[in-house]
Amino acid sequence: MKLVMAIIKPFKLEEVREALTTLGVTGMTVTEAKGFGRQKGQTEIYRGAEYAVNFLPKVKLEAVVSDDQAASVVEAIQNTGATGRIGDGKIFVLDVAQAVRIRTGETDDAAL
Repeated sequence: MKLVMAIIKPFKLEEVREALTTLGVTGMTVTEAKGFGRQKGQTEIYRGAEYAVNFLPKVKLEAVVSDDQAASVVEAIQNTGATGRIGDGKIFVLDVAQAVRIRTGETDDAAL
């Protein structure tokens, strides 16, 4: 099993969710996040005063998928989450040692 973690722009979330649902991803966790990468924030003007926004709004999406689904999930996130501009985000893939469904006690792939 793999944990696919993606940091994407908030307005791309629904499009990415639809793509993953089409692939058969049955569950995911979404968290609002703030951060920066190469874009290093941006400068905003509010009521005539200029100030720096160091942390930009992002969305962190996490989904645990079977090993054979991982590559297609990463590809779907990359294709639907991209705008072609700096700040599109990152995707991380980590190994998951064990998963347990609390209600039934099912483990690993059956728990997904």
